[in-house]
Amino acid sequence: MAALEDEFTLSAVPLGAGPDGLLGVEHSDKTDQFLVTDSGRTVILYKVSDQKPLGSWSVKQGQIITSPAVCNFQTGEYIVVHDNKVLRLWNNENVNLDKVFKATLSAEVYRIHSIQGTEPLVLFKEGAVRGLEALLAEPQQKIETVISDEEVIKWTKFFMVFRHPVLIFITEKHGNYFAYVQMFHSHTLSKYTLLLGQEEKSVIQSFTASVNRRFISLMSLSSDGCIYETLIPIHPSDPEKNQKVVRSLVLKTVVSGNARNGVALTILDQDHIAVLGPPLQSSKECLSIWNTKFQTLQISKELPQGTSGQLWCYGENLFMLHGKFLTVIPYKCEVSSLAGALGKLKHSQDPGTHSVSYFVNWEISRGHGLGSPNSEPSKRILRRRKSEASVQPEVPASEQLLSTIKKDSEKHIEVELRKFLAIKQTPDFHTVIGDIVIGLLGRCKTEPSFYPRNSLMQLIQTHMLSYSLCPGLMEVALEKTDVQMLQLCLQQFPDIPEAVTCACLKTFLSTGDDILLKADVNMESVSGYSEAVQDEHMEEQTEILQNGFNPEEDNCDEELNEKHQDIINTTLCPVIPKKAALLNAILRSAYSETFLLPHLKDIPAQHITLFLEYLYFLYLKCSENATMTLPGIHPPTLNQVMDWICLLLDANFTVVVMIPEAKRLLLSLYKFVKSQISICSELNKIEVSFRELQKLNQEKNNRELYSIEVLELF
Repeated sequence: MAALEDEFTLSAVPLGAGPDGLLGVEHSDKTDQFLVTDSGRTVILYKVSDQKPLGSWSVKQGQIITSPAVCNFQTGEYIVVHDNKVLRLWNNENVNLDKVFKATLSAEVYRIHSIQGTEPLVLFKEGAVRGLEALLAEPQQKIETVISDEEVIKWTKFFMVFRHPVLIFITEKHGNYFAYVQMFHSHTLSKYTLLLGQEEKSVIQSFTASVNRRFISLMSLSSDGCIYETLIPIHPSDPEKNQKVVRSLVLKTVVSGNARNGVALTILDQDHIAVLGPPLQSSKECLSIWNTKFQTLQISKELPQGTSGQLWCYGENLFMLHGKFLTVIPYKCEVSSLAGALGKLKHSQDPGTHSVSYFVNWEISRGHGLGSPNSEPSKRILRRRKSEASVQPEVPASEQLLSTIKKDSEKHIEVELRKFLAIKQTPDFHTVIGDIVIGLLGRCKTEPSFYPRNSLMQLIQTHMLSYSLCPGLMEVALEKTDVQMLQLCLQQFPDIPEAVTCACLKTFLSTGDDILLKADVNMESVSGYSEAVQDEHMEEQTEILQNGFNPEEDNCDEELNEKHQDIINTTLCPVIPKKAALLNAILRSAYSETFLLPHLKDIPAQHITLFLEYLYFLYLKCSENATMTLPGIHPPTLNQVMDWICLLLDANFTVVVMIPEAKRLLLSLYKFVKSQISICSELNKIEVSFRELQKLNQEKNNRELYSIEVLELF
């Protein structure tokens, strides 16, 4: 089933939406923050959880925004187009859009698209596409014409497929609709003609789309009130040929065909869509969620103040204009099942009455129709007796697998498990997976030699497990020192207790490098610097022991040695890449400081020092670039690194102070904090100077006199 929760407005101030509504609602680079562009001059940044605006920017009087503002996820800047050709870039610190970066383009822009993982793309009204960086480098470059004369872009969408950007846009010309698919990694543009079939006279009023590995599923809501689906291949057989694709009916007459303010639809998941518009034979606008798998209406909500016929979906929130206010309606969609779509039958039975079956026995009725229940009783009884004698009740696949786990070999269990996971999933699949894990762990305890590692790894990779569902799994992995399994659990389980997290940290720090080199560890989080870490670690080993003695023992040139050691500390990683990847999994795991601190006190002092050295190395790596981020896929953030440094020092400060090996590290941390305080102090001084300048500027403006003044600040 699906549910619509209570709506709430983001602002008590009506938005300046024109007759066509808003220009757009786009996600910001911060979680829970969205850019809203009205159809006039203003862009507003909202935070949904606080239900209030964080910032607002407007273009000058006489200018008009023509494309919704988007966020450049690579830089954190905002981008907007006004007067069709003028591009503006700014950030949260800017107040006046007239004073931010400006680029005037040579052709009119239809839309700017920006999603995580790639640079923003600019789609021009003539169908050409450019990357933002190339466009900013040469704003007046010639823009080619892709679509034909009188062909107009109606809708567009930007996807990521296999980490490659894909753009689709729909055009219309004389009642005919065309789809263009731009693949940027192969630089191919494919064109498709949408065949409307018997609905040629209907007008398409709204589009939405989703993508999988092979097709773009384009859904359209037509003026006849029906929803259609068109499957467009991502990899066409002949990209240069204009191909034809046919629409198929998905839902019939979900909205009234004469909607006053337009209609809209958006895909929520693979089985649910949201539709905005008046239902059949009604003038009141509604927001409805339909199940496309079973073609049923799940829930509907009336919107008495009317809408603009626009609908946006981000996460589990639906955005729309309700009246003149931007409204958010959270929603929930469960996994589709026939019982959930149609409801469960409940029937009361009076004493003395006979129960009536509400299900048809197709084996009995095959070839005989659905006649009277009493027709041909002898044949039915005979068939029933034969089936009872020859066919035993079918044992569920999960129970068969559980019985296999109790007695068969690890290899056979692995094969049977692979077959079971290939079966179509049921709504209770996650509980079944939990039962299988518990069955495997139960046999592990009774048979110490039994450790079905490959089977357990398969089950973890289903993404159906959590710590609370199988609490013994990580305990067994800790006993076996299975660092790969522990890393996978840390990455996927959201509810790991702090005691177990700390136990994993102890295991990672105490496991020898020779053992880790043989382990199969996910290296994505250190992929950006794993080779450098390895080379630096080898270099460190050769630098510390030169000709069989330690330079630190030579007191003749202590100052020179300290400088040399400082250079080493700022460039070398104290652990090998595989241990670094395991420690990164710890840094990214969820925890509560209150419950974690007591367990951190039990870690040996030398391991605390090693972990602090690695955290300091990560901080230095973050400082190497302007974005203060680490290379790699899903690396720890700077905040996570700093939080763990504070946690370790809070839990073990008295111990660390007494360790001679940690003296140099503590001095480095002390110098870092001291430099940060100095920077803040200087910034405060500059702020005071700027305030004085601002006061002088205001006084000059108040006198309405022209003057030149020389101010000596330093």
